[in-house]
Amino acid sequence: MSATTTDAAPERVLRGVLLIIASVILFSVSDAMSKLLRLQGMPVVEIAWIRYIVFLLFALGIAWHGRAMRLRPKRLRLQLLRGITLVGSAVLFVAGLGHLQIAEATAITYVSPGFVTALSILFLGEKVGIRRWAAVLVGFIGVMIVIRPGSGAIQMAALFPLASAFCWAATIVITRRMGAGDLTETTVLWSAGTGLLLLTLLVPFVFQTPNLAQLGIGLLHGACASVGQYLVILAYRQAAASVLAPFSYVQLLFSTTLGWLIFASVPDGGTLLGAAVIIASGLYTVHRERVRARERRMQARHG
Repeated sequence: MSATTTDAAPERVLRGVLLIIASVILFSVSDAMSKLLRLQGMPVVEIAWIRYIVFLLFALGIAWHGRAMRLRPKRLRLQLLRGITLVGSAVLFVAGLGHLQIAEATAITYVSPGFVTALSILFLGEKVGIRRWAAVLVGFIGVMIVIRPGSGAIQMAALFPLASAFCWAATIVITRRMGAGDLTETTVLWSAGTGLLLLTLLVPFVFQTPNLAQLGIGLLHGACASVGQYLVILAYRQAAASVLAPFSYVQLLFSTTLGWLIFASVPDGGTLLGAAVIIASGLYTVHRERVRARERRMQARHG
């Protein structure tokens, strides 16, 4: 994704914020559709397979008129690995939705910044101070509040969105490791193609012929997820991640609303408290990232 400074013009920042909010609305609708399919008994792999068919078609569409169709990725292994972790994140999240409320699963995935912090040390050589580690610890405490170990089946089901968050964090770290060598459209195309190939190998073992309603819901699920991902890319071209990241937490509001409207499920006080703790830790991590970026710019100016 294109790097953007925190000094972007106000109109660009506003445009980025609106794009992020639009993306999380689409993600919430996508999650609701996938949960609906899970409750109807459609296998997780098949749901993800339909989604990735739409994803690949969408990726081909945005790459068709650009150079992405003619360029082999400069870091092929990392592109393939990114595709694997991205599809893993999608499959694991849908698996969790079969047993959890959308709000619960969404809240747990917000712990991904903590995983990004840990993986960045191992694979990017970043240095992390005590304050960021404290934020990571607080985030995992929030997850424990949501899961409430010993409270029943939720603790096993919660492992799926937790693993999904880890895969998503790995996707982010791999993207950083790749750098700016490949076009965004190239990365999207290879991620879609890699994921669809893996799912196509697996889907014959679980395939159930969907009815027209299920097929329509599956296609809507894929379309919302694909367009949402592209809106995120567009948003981060308008403003810095440290500015836009907090607005992604609005997804919990939309997920809770759709869960109530479609499934008559409302998160309890423990889930909301845990979500608040996780979000607070994420916001502090974003704040520390902004501070460190400002320090690096100052050093560059005087160095």
